[in-house]
Amino acid sequence: MMPEAAGLPTLTGDSEPVLEFDLRVDRADFSLQAAGQFGPGITAVFGPSGAGKSTLLGAIAGSVSPASGHIALFDRMLYSSAHNVNLSPERRRVGFVYQDAALFPHMSVQSNIEYGYRLTPSDRRRLKPNDLADLLAISHLLQRRPAELSGGEKQRVALARTLATSPELLLLDEPMSALDIRLRGIVIGYLRLVHRELAMPMVYVSHSISEVLAIADAAMVLDNGRVTAFDAPRRLLNRVSVGENDASDFAVDNILEGQIVESHTSGAAGKVRIGSALITAPTGHREFGEKVVVAIGSQEIIVATERPSGISARNVLGGAIKSIDGDGPTRIVTVDCGADLMAEVTAAAIVELGLETGKQVYLVVKSSSITVMDAFRDQSATGAR
Repeated sequence: MMPEAAGLPTLTGDSEPVLEFDLRVDRADFSLQAAGQFGPGITAVFGPSGAGKSTLLGAIAGSVSPASGHIALFDRMLYSSAHNVNLSPERRRVGFVYQDAALFPHMSVQSNIEYGYRLTPSDRRRLKPNDLADLLAISHLLQRRPAELSGGEKQRVALARTLATSPELLLLDEPMSALDIRLRGIVIGYLRLVHRELAMPMVYVSHSISEVLAIADAAMVLDNGRVTAFDAPRRLLNRVSVGENDASDFAVDNILEGQIVESHTSGAAGKVRIGSALITAPTGHREFGEKVVVAIGSQEIIVATERPSGISARNVLGGAIKSIDGDGPTRIVTVDCGADLMAEVTAAAIVELGLETGKQVYLVVKSSSITVMDAFRDQSATGAR
């Protein structure tokens, strides 16, 4: 059984926690003290640079030695200062994906993926390299070298190489920090696919709140080596303000999955269905039925209390306000308009417009402010397991 965890931050729903920790890491100019219980879903660890996020992952993986405390994974003790337990990284069954992919440049994609597989004892191998390549849609890249890959392809190869070790837990340390928004949307889709198909619990470190909102079931906030919040991702907006982080980190993008329902070979704007909402957007030369990822910046959305007319914006979506989050000069208003969309609104405008939960409003979005990206290729339905 896991050690007594009274008072630890936990957000696991009806599921038992898979990871439990209470530890302290001391360095010359920094101290991390963190405790928590993470469930079987995707848990984000969020916070500014230098908050201790990577140190926490290193302690879980075994590359960083705590000063005291304990770490348990599926009731198996990885570290305990009280019981003199400190498993080596290779014995922890924890996979680690780094922000720079860290592929072996002299090896092919196939050799990179097979590297970890060969090091894994045969009785623990449950994920075959070729199946992972199929799952992550990189089978056509197997003979290439890392230098021939795009940023998104490198991260998918790094993910496949880590999964080939058959870990019980996957740690991701800002895996998309070097990727643009288009590639981030694609990689997020693949991570969701891996979690769904392989039932793989994940700890996802980021300083981008957009990524946390797009991928996580729960999120822990670290600041200066201390846990300051542990909650559902959207509610963390009440605890984070632009004043505490760079504005670029706080900027919220809606990253949503959709499907082309109207396209034009001329490249003119088409239509994309997101949930039950239909939006006009630049679909390029994508075809009818194609799955896509849509990104809309929250600051690009205007909230109106009456349906506007005589405007050039192509999208006017009606819906009810689900929540108003944040406590700084700007707030995030989430509206259910067939899909949940977040709009950035000043605190003054919220008062002037009388915005509150349940109020019917209209979201105005210019089609030119919408980015439509290729979605990940979900091959799970075809047996690529």
